[in-house]
Amino acid sequence: MSNPRQPAHPIDPLFTERWSPRAFTEEAIAEPALMSLLEAARWAPSAYNVQPWRFIYARRDTAAWQPIFDSLVEFNQMWTKRAAALVVIASAREAVFPGKTEPVANASHAFDAGAAWASLAFQAQLSGWSAHAMAGFDAGKLRTAIGLPEMYAIDTVVAVGRKGDPAVLPEGIRAREVPSDRRPLAESAFEGKFGAQA
Repeated sequence: MSNPRQPAHPIDPLFTERWSPRAFTEEAIAEPALMSLLEAARWAPSAYNVQPWRFIYARRDTAAWQPIFDSLVEFNQMWTKRAAALVVIASAREAVFPGKTEPVANASHAFDAGAAWASLAFQAQLSGWSAHAMAGFDAGKLRTAIGLPEMYAIDTVVAVGRKGDPAVLPEGIRAREVPSDRRPLAESAFEGKFGAQA
């Protein structure tokens, strides 16, 4: 099947071939394969290289899975039950920057965690897996379930799995199981001033 996503400028196909499916097979992921995705995330760039991200993961059918799964909203539980793994991405709100001895607020912790998420997602694509990040979870319940200290923000929960047949999804969301498009670059990139037309 040809890729319906067509870039307006030359880019590697990785960027248009990666998308976030909800339909997964029930194939398990071996721990070394999951560690490869987290290894890619570990090498993401971060401000002053403070690496604020932390990854709390659980593979399906392990004791670690259920507490994380239970924190997801019902809609997300409906499709993640077939995922091979769930990965919570959290980030430290403070950091000890170079030349300092005490931690201070790190304004870019979530931005840097986003870079780690993207790295994980692209490595998943390269490895024949798919990753789907979610915002639909009970943060308090999840924080308790994974024992996350308050000094860390919860940025997302990522479902990892092999892309499956959309027929496994309820009819209401089956039609949405396609790669989404993006707005034209001219609506997002401006030279010199916000909103400026090239």
